[in-house]
Amino acid sequence: MAHIDAGKTTATERILFYTGVNNRIGEVDDGAATMDWMEQEKERGITITSAATTCFWRDHRVNIIDTPGHIDFTIEVGRSLRVLDGAVALFSGVEGVEPQSETVWRQADRYGVPRIGFINKMDRPGADFDKCTAMMRDILKANPLTLQIPVKNVDEFIGVIDIIDEKMNRYDKDHLGLDCADEEIPEEYKARVHELRNAMFEALSEIDDALMTKYLDGADIGKEEIQNIIRKGTLEGTVLPVLCGSAFKNKGIQPLLDAIIDYLPSPDDVSPYQCWTGEGEELSLKGTADEPMSALVFKIMTDPFVGHLSYIRVYSGEIRTGDSVTNTSRDKTERVGRIIRLHANKREDVKKVEAGDICAIVGLKGAITGDTLASGGHDIVFETIEIPSPVLSCAITPKKKDDLKKMWLVFNKYTVEDPSLTVKLDSETGEVILSGMGELHLEIIMDRAKREHNLDMLTSPPQVAYRETITRHASAVGKYIKQSGGRGQYGHVVINIAPHDGTEFIFENKIIGGAIPREYINSIEAGIREALEKGIYLGYPMINVTVELIDGSYHDVDSSELAFKMAGSIAVKEAVSRANPVVLEPIMKVDIHCPQEAMGAVIGDATSRRGRVLEVGERNGFKHILAHIPLDEMFGYTTQLRSMTQGRGYSSMEFFHYHPVPSNILENLKRKDKFATEVQYG
Repeated sequence: MAHIDAGKTTATERILFYTGVNNRIGEVDDGAATMDWMEQEKERGITITSAATTCFWRDHRVNIIDTPGHIDFTIEVGRSLRVLDGAVALFSGVEGVEPQSETVWRQADRYGVPRIGFINKMDRPGADFDKCTAMMRDILKANPLTLQIPVKNVDEFIGVIDIIDEKMNRYDKDHLGLDCADEEIPEEYKARVHELRNAMFEALSEIDDALMTKYLDGADIGKEEIQNIIRKGTLEGTVLPVLCGSAFKNKGIQPLLDAIIDYLPSPDDVSPYQCWTGEGEELSLKGTADEPMSALVFKIMTDPFVGHLSYIRVYSGEIRTGDSVTNTSRDKTERVGRIIRLHANKREDVKKVEAGDICAIVGLKGAITGDTLASGGHDIVFETIEIPSPVLSCAITPKKKDDLKKMWLVFNKYTVEDPSLTVKLDSETGEVILSGMGELHLEIIMDRAKREHNLDMLTSPPQVAYRETITRHASAVGKYIKQSGGRGQYGHVVINIAPHDGTEFIFENKIIGGAIPREYINSIEAGIREALEKGIYLGYPMINVTVELIDGSYHDVDSSELAFKMAGSIAVKEAVSRANPVVLEPIMKVDIHCPQEAMGAVIGDATSRRGRVLEVGERNGFKHILAHIPLDEMFGYTTQLRSMTQGRGYSSMEFFHYHPVPSNILENLKRKDKFATEVQYG
C-alpha cells in the first residue's frame, strides 16, 4: 500500500520473480507488469484494480494483493486491508510520506493491520532515508525501527547494511539482484550502525523486560531473540520495522521477503477473529481448518471466460468444489461451482481451500462485496467492508437509443464489482446518473464500457453531488384523505423534524397510546425516507435529519399503508419548508505540492476557487499547501496546477465534509432548478 507511483507494482513484480512465480521481470512503463493486466492500466502505467497473487518463500505461502495508489480507487485498498493480516507500506525515498500514504495508513489503522515499512527508490537523486523515517514519525505518528540503511558509492546505490546482522549486502547490478554478497561494514558507516543498533535495543527494551535486563547487563542477545521481539512489537503496532531498497534496480527485495515472513503475522497470530450471529451476539473463531467454514467476500469481478467471480478470504474451516455454502448476510444457500487460485488475471483450479487462503469462487450469483459465507447451519456474520460515498457525478446517455437497456445492464454490473460506483435513473429528468470517486474513476469506467461492450455514450460535464439539510426544528401535519365512492384513503400524522450531526437519516417513533396502529409505522417511515432521498428544497438528497413521529389518527375502514406513506411524505415536505432548508456542497481536503517560486500563484489560485488555505509548510524541498476547496471549483485543477508550476506541481484531494453553499451559488442552483422545471413542464 502506498501513494501513487511509489513503486508498489514494481516491487510486486520483483517478488514474483525472486519467488519463482515468473521467470522474467515485467516493467510497468513497458505495459508488461503481471499485476497491471487491464488495458487501461498498461496504457496509463498506473494500478486501477487490486490484483491478487500467491507465491512461496522459505516454505511459507504468501498471499499478496497489489493495490492502487490513486485516491479515486481507495476502495480497492480498503477492502484489501479488510481481509489481509499484514501490509507492506511503501514510501518513495525522494518524496517520503505523501498525501495518499496518510490515507492508506489511516485505513490500515481502522482495520488494525500490522505493517512493515519499505523505503523504495533509494537509487534516485535526492533520496533521503533519514528524512523519510522522520516523516513517518511526524506525520503518521508511527514508531519507525530502522533495520537497514542504504549504502552509496558517490551517487550510486550499491547495497544495504543490516543493523541486526551488522553486515553489508552488496548487490551486483548486472545479475537482476540475484547475486548479493555479504561484506564487512564500510568504516565510514560503523558509527552510524552502532548508534542505530543501540536505538533498536532501546526501542525493543520497552516491549520486552527480559531483553532490557540483558541489554543493561551487556549480555549477548541472539538474532532469533531480537527478531521475535521485533515481531511481537510489529503485531502489537508499537514499532514499524523499516527496510530500504530499489525495486526498479532489483535491490533489497529478498530481505523484504524475509521481513514479511519474520515480522508480519500469519493467520494464527491475529486470531481469534471477531464475528457475530445474525441476532448480534458476539462470537470468535480461532481460524483453524477444524472449525465450521467461514469466509468474507471482499471483491466481485466478471470474467469473460469464467463468469461471476467472488473473491473470498477464508477465515476458518475449508471449502471444497461442489460444497453448498450459506450467504448469511442474505440468508441464501448457493453451490460452489469452481475454486480458483489467483495470479493476477491467470487462473488455477484447485479442489479445496482452507483457513488463511485467498481465492475466487465461481457459482455464487447473489453475493456482493462484504457478504459472509458459512457452512450450512452456522450463523456467522463478519464486519462488512466500509464503502466510501461517491463525490462526483455525470449524466450518461447512449448514442444509439437501442443501447439504453444494454448500457443500464453494463453499468449495474460495474457497480457490483465496484461499490464506490453508483448508477441510478433520475425519475424526473430520465437521465442515467453515474457517480464515482473522481474524474479518473469515471473516465476509466466509461473507457471500459466502450472497449468491453462496444458502448458509445454521450456524457454531460461531471456534476457535483450536492446535498440538502435543515438548520432548525419544525413541526408539521400530514393528511392524505381521499373519498371517491367506495373505500377511501385516510392517513394523518404529526411529526417533529430537527437537524443532527450524522449523515444518516434517523426516524424515531414517539407514538403513545396507539394513535396510529403499529402496522402503519413502517409505511410512514418509508414515505418520509423517499421524500428526503429525492430532495425537497431543490431536489438534492437530504442529510443530517432526525424525524420524530409524535401523533396522528387513523380510520378503521379507510386507512391503509399507502395512505400513511403519502401522509408521511406530505408532513416531511411541509416540515422541511419551515425548518430553513439549505443546500450543502462537498468540500475537499486538497494537498498541493509546488516549487517555491510558484507558491504565490498556487495560493492565489486556490483562494480564487473559494478555497481556504489552512497550512503552508515544506516537504522534500517543495512547498506543501493544505487547503479546503469546494469540489465545484476543482474541475480541471490538475491541468491548471501543471501550467502554473511548469509541470512540477502535483496534488491530491479527498472528501472532507459538507458545507452550506454561498448565496450566489445558491441562486445559480435555483435558476438551474427553475429552468429544468420549465423545460420539463412547459
